[in-house]
Amino acid sequence: MYQRILATLDGSRFSEEILPWATGLAAAQGATLELLRVVEKEAASAEATAYVNRLAQEHNARGQCRPTSGNVAEAILTEAHAAPDTLVAMTSRGHSGLMEALLGSVALQVVRASKGAPVLVYHPSGASNAAAAPVRIKHVMLPLEGTALSEDFAPQVAEFARSLGADLTVLAAAPSDDVADAGDAIIGQGYVRGQAQELAQRFGIQANWDVLHGEPVDAIVGYSKGRRDTVLAMTTRGLGALESAFVGSVTAGCLRKAGVPVLMRAP
Repeated sequence: MYQRILATLDGSRFSEEILPWATGLAAAQGATLELLRVVEKEAASAEATAYVNRLAQEHNARGQCRPTSGNVAEAILTEAHAAPDTLVAMTSRGHSGLMEALLGSVALQVVRASKGAPVLVYHPSGASNAAAAPVRIKHVMLPLEGTALSEDFAPQVAEFARSLGADLTVLAAAPSDDVADAGDAIIGQGYVRGQAQELAQRFGIQANWDVLHGEPVDAIVGYSKGRRDTVLAMTTRGLGALESAFVGSVTAGCLRKAGVPVLMRAP
């Protein structure tokens, strides 16, 4: 599915925490792994180049340093668009250690400007694990909310799971034992089961399903937290909602709390 995994680094231990998943994804898909360091000052290029090349050698990857006098997110996306079938992988905390909830952060800008292309985002713990073994993704979890936006993402997520040899679990969160109102759609067992069966048949994958009960973030996090071999696949709701996604939406809450990467797509 992806021919290149582009992992972005900023010299911090926070940004390096994406590397176990980036290396695992590249190995599973036979993709090229590239490590990108963007610097805003030309004078920092030599040190940044040495840094990214050292990590690239450790991870059997290609390293590059890209100076920019403009926007860091734009520089990342320019490099991502330079080669087809590229997946950007990054963390939601960087050099400053600030939470991604700060509007205008690099990860937010990259997701917002990706024009429908998913971005793999991980909220790091602060523990440096750049040398950790590659993570083999075995499970992809797709929470649906009964909207066209989330359903439109489903085929791309199923193809992602197939490319990894992973199974897919279609999820919905309901506040009671019955059903939940999600926009104009009703989320229940029949809906989730039907979505899973359709994706399994269409893509030839193992697709499971489950309806979780309780507050959506807590339910999804409880289902997936701590499973390093898992990726959550979730959408945002548009520009305004995307900005709010980093201050309290379901997607943002899962990103902050689940301890697993989120394959995130904006409309």
